[in-house]
Amino acid sequence: MDLTAPRYAETADGTHIAYSVMGDGPIDLVYAFGYQSSIDADGEVPFHAAFRRRLASFSRLILFDRRGTGLSDRTSLEDAGALEAGMDDIRAVMDAVGSERALLFGVSDGGMVSVLFAASHPDRTIGLVVWNPEPRQTPSEDYPWGWTDEQWDEVDDDVAATWGSLDSAERELHEVAPDVAFDRATIERVARMFRAVASPGSAMAAMRSIRRADIRAVLPSVQVPTLLLHSASDDAVGQARYTASRIPGAERVEIATNEWLPFWTGAQPVVEEMQRFVRRIRDEEAVLDRVLATILFTDIVGSTSKAAELGDRAWKDLVEAHHGVVRAMLRRYRGREVNTAGDGFFAMFDGPARGVRCAVAIATAVRALGLEIRAGLHTGEVDMIDGEVGGMAVNIGARVGALAGPSEVLASSTVRDLVVGSDLTFEGAGEHELKGVPDRWRLFRVVNEGPE
Repeated sequence: MDLTAPRYAETADGTHIAYSVMGDGPIDLVYAFGYQSSIDADGEVPFHAAFRRRLASFSRLILFDRRGTGLSDRTSLEDAGALEAGMDDIRAVMDAVGSERALLFGVSDGGMVSVLFAASHPDRTIGLVVWNPEPRQTPSEDYPWGWTDEQWDEVDDDVAATWGSLDSAERELHEVAPDVAFDRATIERVARMFRAVASPGSAMAAMRSIRRADIRAVLPSVQVPTLLLHSASDDAVGQARYTASRIPGAERVEIATNEWLPFWTGAQPVVEEMQRFVRRIRDEEAVLDRVLATILFTDIVGSTSKAAELGDRAWKDLVEAHHGVVRAMLRRYRGREVNTAGDGFFAMFDGPARGVRCAVAIATAVRALGLEIRAGLHTGEVDMIDGEVGGMAVNIGARVGALAGPSEVLASSTVRDLVVGSDLTFEGAGEHELKGVPDRWRLFRVVNEGPE
């Protein structure tokens, strides 16, 4: 599983955002690690590389460097770390890789950017996962977490004096993973990663943006499925509880680790929780993408012999005339043409009575062309997946249509039962086995289409 060579997406304001892709799983996963990102140098750090591979094992993993960091265009110090710009970066990268909708995974200040994107672009967001959510970075009367101004000032001074050094990298690693022993080679790679991420001035500017950030007012606007993962430390638990209480329907899961980043003892549990979350989302979307519809199948009776009798050119003209009639009736009865294959039509309606009347109208109208059609109808739940229509209801409608005779409109008992009181009249057409469909089905022949 290889990471693609870095490429560049261009935002609306002309900024170039570096991105790479890894894996070919069934879901797109945008990984927003925050301002300390370098898609090149991160891959040289063992725990970063291993975590990427875990994420790519179940997804098409999309990595990127926010503007001002890593391989992306440098920006002015005033704009470094700007959260709104980070949303534009995500959108540009998704467009570049052809991702219509993605799962967002945010770590560190990347979690803040991911929350803003999910709230602003729910149409592009399948779901949201945030590790150790921090909606605000400094404490206040109603938010007791985060660093004080004095602590932030100390961090600024340290960045200015030691950014990218071995000592700085070792202190950072000890702070985020106090119980993990790091060898010198790993510390050296982390130091190189920091130097590749940003210069000291850029890093300090990004931290100033993060220090001022407060996205608490946005949390109630998040509409997409949300999973908040967090470590067992007191601060992480408190902030995660706070965030979960303000995002409607958010799920919160504590991971048994005291590490502030999800790269070591928490890595496998984090990935397992994300995979469970993805399965839940996909199951929910499959249910939500089901709609009740009336399915209509029609085709021309004796089309093979008719084509042989008329010849190719005349038969083609007749089929085009037939298609014109069918489409006119579909428009008249507000049906939707789903598919056309040869001389057959597959259509759907949001009301069974309109579907029945349309079928009878088609059968009547095509007689003027010297043709007869057979038609079958069934009402049930259909699956709407990427604009395609499928499911058992479609199979049943096709099987019912195949059993109809010349100029006959057959309907399942479901259709007959749903149009009671509509002045449509049916007569029994017996019980039948429908190929590939469980049980025997009672079918009914339409004998009076009722008033229009």
